[in-house]
Amino acid sequence: GISSTMTVYVDKDAPIKFIVLRIQNHSNRTRRMSATGYVEWVLGDMRSKYQMHTITEMDIRSGSILAKNAYSPEFERRSAFFDVNDDNRTFTTDRAEFIGRNGTLANPEAMNRTKLSGKIGAALDPCAALQVSFELAEEEEKEIIFRLGAGKNINDTQAIIQLFEGTLAAKNSLEKVKKYW
Repeated sequence: GISSTMTVYVDKDAPIKFIVLRIQNHSNRTRRMSATGYVEWVLGDMRSKYQMHTITEMDIRSGSILAKNAYSPEFERRSAFFDVNDDNRTFTTDRAEFIGRNGTLANPEAMNRTKLSGKIGAALDPCAALQVSFELAEEEEKEIIFRLGAGKNINDTQAIIQLFEGTLAAKNSLEKVKKYW
């Protein structure tokens, strides 16, 4: 069958959270599957109060989904991001698309699709969904790393994204946490 482990941790010093998913194929055949990460943006004290002002965009260099809300006093200049360490991804920032008309968060409609639409921008019910599709040969293993964080401004956010890109950066961050505890 298929086995998986998930490790979730935050960096000791930086405002970034890692969700590391390791999947192993112990079946007798190649398997095609996907992993999907999903977050709902709040970017203020209450989601319902600020969701209509949350704007999403794509960071050109990294491919990270960025979110900002200039109307929130607590988040006025800040910028948040959600990313995955795999270039074979599709995304949406439209919660209505992801959940679907008759779907729920427990069973979103997007999980029945082969890819997400790539919708991004303003005037959406904001979220960030990243989906990675892949094949695993018999006894093959894959590690997928989702990253969620925020910076004081767009430049700080982009610096955090760049600093923590890649598998090695995620492993180094986890080692810092282990040493601290």
